[in-house]
Amino acid sequence: MFELLVYLFENYIEVQVRADEKTVAKELSAAGFDSDDINRAFSWFNSLEVLSASDMAADSAGCRIYAEEETKKIGHECLSFLMFLEQAGVLNPQEREVVIDRLLALPEMEVNLEQTKWISLMVLWRHGKAKDYLFVEDALFNNSHPTIH
Repeated sequence: MFELLVYLFENYIEVQVRADEKTVAKELSAAGFDSDDINRAFSWFNSLEVLSASDMAADSAGCRIYAEEETKKIGHECLSFLMFLEQAGVLNPQEREVVIDRLLALPEMEVNLEQTKWISLMVLWRHGKAKDYLFVEDALFNNSHPTIH
C-alpha cells in the first residue's frame, strides 16, 4: 500500500488535483492497483487530514517516550531521523505525533527510513510548511551524503 500512497501524493495531492474518489479509484484500478489497497489509501489520507486539522496537545518542552509497539514497528533509525527533524526545527511535536500515527497505520510490520521520509514529507506538506517540506524532499531524493568539515 505504501507505493500507492506515494503515487497518490505525487500525482493527485501534491499537485492539488481535485478529482472525486470514484474517478481516482477507477484510474488507480486501471493502473493496476488493488481495490482494497485503494480504499485503505483513501482512508489513510482522510485520517491524515483529520489529524492535521485537530489540535493535539504536544508539549514542546516534554520528552517523548516511545512505546514498545512503536519502537518495534518504526525502529531506531527512523526514530533517530524523526528526532533529527524535530531538533532541526523542521517538525514540531504535533507534526511528529502525526508522522508516528501515520507510520503506525501502515500495514507493514516494520517501516524503513524511506517510508519515514515520505510520510514526514506528506505531513509537512499537509501542514503547509513548504520550506521545511523542501528540506525533507532534498533529504529524500539527494543520494549524496553530507560532508563534515
